[in-house]
Amino acid sequence: MSATPNNYIVQPVFKALKVLELVAEKGHDVSLTEVASELKLPKTTVFRYLQTLTAASFLRHDAQKDRYGVGGRFRSLARIDKSLHGLRTLAMPEMQRLLDIFNETINLAIVSEGHVVYVEMLEAKRALRMQARLGDRHPMHSTSLGKAILAFLPEEERKAILMTPLDFKTINTVTDRSALSRQLADIRRRGYAIETGENEDGSMCIGVPIFDENAYPVAALSLSAPERRMTTEITVEAVAMLRKAAGAVSAALGYAPEEFATASMAG
Repeated sequence: MSATPNNYIVQPVFKALKVLELVAEKGHDVSLTEVASELKLPKTTVFRYLQTLTAASFLRHDAQKDRYGVGGRFRSLARIDKSLHGLRTLAMPEMQRLLDIFNETINLAIVSEGHVVYVEMLEAKRALRMQARLGDRHPMHSTSLGKAILAFLPEEERKAILMTPLDFKTINTVTDRSALSRQLADIRRRGYAIETGENEDGSMCIGVPIFDENAYPVAALSLSAPERRMTTEITVEAVAMLRKAAGAVSAALGYAPEEFATASMAG
């Protein structure tokens, strides 16, 4: 039985990706002739694909030898993918432990272009859950995940993000820059962020940062639930357990807070 044809495939894009795949798998620079021969495509077509991929930095072109190899953008994406896979692997046991204890949705997010992106999520086994989904992009200023990262970013990076438009997600979203800056200072002091109804009406979310070996906030972990289920006792326990979980992941990434505290005192 033949496979059902996919009418949504854009053939030139598909062929360009096959060119990229071939060059990447070779492990050494290749010529236009080699690529065209192996893929059985016209040289003129392959040349256009190679030039386009080079312009986008997915490939590089050695003009003297007239050969093509893997470009910086491709290597960068590969490193990001490897790093993200490692982060997920380290965080998953801690996330599962939190889910088992609280039976509320546990999220892992990173920053991309001024937004938090949900890269892993374990959902509560309850009828009433939060609306966020894996892969969603949400503003940093309206989420506990974003605030937890934002509070610990280097000052220049933090200021740059705060200068972007701060839109309302709900009527409770903090969009005043001065108020948000004070909020972030509080988060830095206590080590966690709590957001109530700022990103989604009726919800509450507790976020904690995850640091790498350079004390940079590479990600954040959070617990989200309907506000009515988050009593004071549960909130206090969740904060403690989230900080413990994020600390374990940070330590696995090479973060040693005592080293930075000592360096700060010496300075």
